[in-house]
Amino acid sequence: MSPRLYEEIRRKNTLQRLTDLTIFFLLLSLLVYRLRFLDNHGLPWFLAFLCESWFTFLWVIIMSTKWSPVVHKTYPQHLQNRMDELPPMDMFVTTADPVLEPPIITVNTVLSLLAIDYPVNKLACYVSDDGASPITFYSLTEALKFAKIWIPYCKKHNVQVRAPFRYFTSENQPQSSIASSEFLQEWTHMKNEYKLLVQNIEAVERNPSSCTYEFFSKVEKSNHPTIIKVLWENKEGLADGVPHLVYVSREKDPKYPHHFKAGALNVLSRVSGVMTNAPVMLNVDCDMFVNNPQIALHAMCFLVDNEKERDIAYVQCPQVFYGGLKDDPFGNQLIILQEYLGRGIGGIQGPFYSGTGCFHRRKVIYGLSPNETTETKVFSSSNVKSVEELKNTFGHSTKLVESAVKALSGLNESSSNLSDITSSIEEAIQVAGATYEFNTQWGNKVGYMYGSTAEDAQTGLRIQSKGWRSVYSTPKTPGFLGCAPTSLPVIMVQQARWTTGLLEILFTNNNPILVTIFRNLRFRHCLAYLYLNTWAMRSLPELCYNALSASCLLSNTSFLPSITDPAILIPTSLLVIYNTYSLSEFLRAGLSVRAWWNTQRMSRIVTTSAWLFGLANVALKLLGLSETVFHVTPKDRDEHGEGAHGAANASRFTFDESPVFVPGTALVMLHVIGLVVGISRWVRNGDRTVLTGEVVCLVCGRWRVLCPL
Repeated sequence: MSPRLYEEIRRKNTLQRLTDLTIFFLLLSLLVYRLRFLDNHGLPWFLAFLCESWFTFLWVIIMSTKWSPVVHKTYPQHLQNRMDELPPMDMFVTTADPVLEPPIITVNTVLSLLAIDYPVNKLACYVSDDGASPITFYSLTEALKFAKIWIPYCKKHNVQVRAPFRYFTSENQPQSSIASSEFLQEWTHMKNEYKLLVQNIEAVERNPSSCTYEFFSKVEKSNHPTIIKVLWENKEGLADGVPHLVYVSREKDPKYPHHFKAGALNVLSRVSGVMTNAPVMLNVDCDMFVNNPQIALHAMCFLVDNEKERDIAYVQCPQVFYGGLKDDPFGNQLIILQEYLGRGIGGIQGPFYSGTGCFHRRKVIYGLSPNETTETKVFSSSNVKSVEELKNTFGHSTKLVESAVKALSGLNESSSNLSDITSSIEEAIQVAGATYEFNTQWGNKVGYMYGSTAEDAQTGLRIQSKGWRSVYSTPKTPGFLGCAPTSLPVIMVQQARWTTGLLEILFTNNNPILVTIFRNLRFRHCLAYLYLNTWAMRSLPELCYNALSASCLLSNTSFLPSITDPAILIPTSLLVIYNTYSLSEFLRAGLSVRAWWNTQRMSRIVTTSAWLFGLANVALKLLGLSETVFHVTPKDRDEHGEGAHGAANASRFTFDESPVFVPGTALVMLHVIGLVVGISRWVRNGDRTVLTGEVVCLVCGRWRVLCPL
């Protein structure tokens, strides 16, 4: 009997369940109390009832999602004797703008992927450059030269961090008293070679005219033919060699939609399909480097073709960030979200696809369902009807259809990637054309889904609606590390884009409610998706509830029971229990009280500002007044996470002229005015039993916004 490759551990969470139920009971009690006295109070009471109804609905979703958390433990060492059985893997890196996403960041991600612990003859790396930048192309050619000495060095010395910009930091400086002189000499040589690589790239960035390639001579960013270049082909399959490396810049034509990142990933799927056609596809953003060189082996513990693992569609690695600011002043590290909600959905149908750090089965991306096999669905080149059906699905490329037949039938699951990929360039150029997808099912039934700027969530939803499961891969050393934005305007842009895309999904035929009714998405998993999809809709009740305190003070009305009313114990208990509970989650995750406070404050800022604009974006799109736009998040070069403006400004709240800051600013002004008027009336009238709750809510709520440090 083969040793097990992973085990599933269910966490005990009795105390969490009791706390969740207590909060739910208090929320219901508050709603019942408001209903009983609804006729005796005015509009503020009714608005509070509506907002609290929404909060109760959200709590039901959260409670359901967190109810049955699981942890998976993998044993990659059990694969050591099965290396020949491991499936080939195509690795995708996507970049869109050489200014917002500097090429040196992409280079480090590519180098870390090329040096991953996996059979070299089963690897291929494809880099999608949607910016069609000669600087990015030049950077990759220079990186390839460095990779030829970097990969053997990493394998020889078992280097754990294989992104050079992180490896050569001061904290990784080898100690001369411990390290051998031979290693110190090699380390110094590698560091100097990396410095030279950086200098060459920076020199071209300062003087772009020095970077001349004939095939880039007439290229415009949004209007150019397909450019595909095989930078390196691993024909010999050397054990310490370099995997295939292919540069792809798909055709762009202003007359045709290009579907942002989803379109780029679909092009990479097709190009790799006619070149290497690996059964497993890993996609990472250009700033998410490999932090654990064995992460692919951890993923294969779930994906190897054992009977028990066949219903696992993809393995998702949580997004973890390096160089985070102390106590996370911007609240964007996602640690708590992934630790509790992420583990919870792992116990239902598996984590959402989050757009990066994900290992997909190609046949699942191509639309296969768990119950479909070669016996139940025939894909044969001799079957004319099947071939025509596949061409209607995958396009008119005969070679792509043939590769799809192999992928869907599982005929490519153990073959190596040692194919003559250079001979496939013409076919690859064809399938990367701007018009290739017309009259096909790409972006609809196969590939990465279109119709939303949150293509990752929509693609994962389409996969799980077929009945597939997914799993988190969370080894002790995180698989991938990325850079989180350290500027408030950038965070707002990112949050608005996320909420826009997530809400768009609700207005498609792939929304979680419909696929639960008519397909195979589980009900509790549907609720988990609704938690994400309704982020933008949360902005209205949050904004309304935040404004109630100040408006009541200005109008001398009330939306809370007076302090002499025993019912005041309900919101008071909610305040104490919920905040104590959420604080305990941060402490159990190893975070500080200040990090919890910062997250609470930022959640108010983001929800009432960026998420409100996400809601407005979708409303305008549905009314036909505008189209949603995919905004690329700028990536910081600073390897220490100090932000684009240096250490002095790293933790400060900076603002720009964006209208996204208008709602939050207006709310602050309303609260300041309400506080002054309310306290003056409070002192003048002498009756301190009235509106006390509103004053407390207003002071506590504004403290989080006015005290950013």
